[in-house]
Amino acid sequence: MNDPVNIRKLNNVHLSAVCLLRGLRLLAKPGLRHLVGIPLLINLVLYSIAMAGGIYYFSAFIDWLLPAWLDFLRWLLWPIFGLSFLLIVYFTFTLLANLIGAPFYGRLAEKTIVLQTGRPLPEAGDSLSKALVSDSLSEAKRLIYFLTRAVPLLILFLIPGLNLFAPFIWLTFSAWFLAIEYLAYPLEVHGYRFDEQRRIAKKLPFGVFSFGGLVTLALTIPVLNVLIPPAAVIGATLYLLEGQLGELSDTDSANT
Repeated sequence: MNDPVNIRKLNNVHLSAVCLLRGLRLLAKPGLRHLVGIPLLINLVLYSIAMAGGIYYFSAFIDWLLPAWLDFLRWLLWPIFGLSFLLIVYFTFTLLANLIGAPFYGRLAEKTIVLQTGRPLPEAGDSLSKALVSDSLSEAKRLIYFLTRAVPLLILFLIPGLNLFAPFIWLTFSAWFLAIEYLAYPLEVHGYRFDEQRRIAKKLPFGVFSFGGLVTLALTIPVLNVLIPPAAVIGATLYLLEGQLGELSDTDSANT
């Protein structure tokens, strides 16, 4: 099977970072901003709850996580575990926000493609209600994929000795999964489903981990974390368009 994008061009740390920044700038672009408003409101509410809960439970979490015999290393390990705590909290609320906002993000990816290419997308033939259900089901499938891998990783935080490595493993997994999460929307526009999305992502380790890593970091920054999910959808769409997503997928369809 031919790849729907130019793998060599997209496996690029710099390109993925630039596209994410462009996604932030395009949030207020006419033609896109009406699709951004509702997801931003959802994110604002959920991240406000996450921040309030994080501040309240943070100290107790660190005290519980670090065993007494590691108390002398608290000054060194505290920032690492602190960042991990923030990532787990915001990651959880990001998944919830994306599950709610999935139908809007699908339309946002479609509109970004149309505005950037100047070409209308082929008619899907499905009703709006069917499209919304399809987007929500796709998001639910990604959520199941996340949970089946995240739960074992979280258990590492509870095992003395292994919990020293748990933050680094979690950071790596967060970058991978968030990249898949946001690349999914433009890929689904062209008919590529979850298994195919993961196959493509595995061929783009530098691009995927740099994009997902920046998203992961940005989710820990107050205010910015509210803007990141829709910006990441736009950024992921721009990133794939740099690899001629539309052109190559149209060509593949013609050759089939």
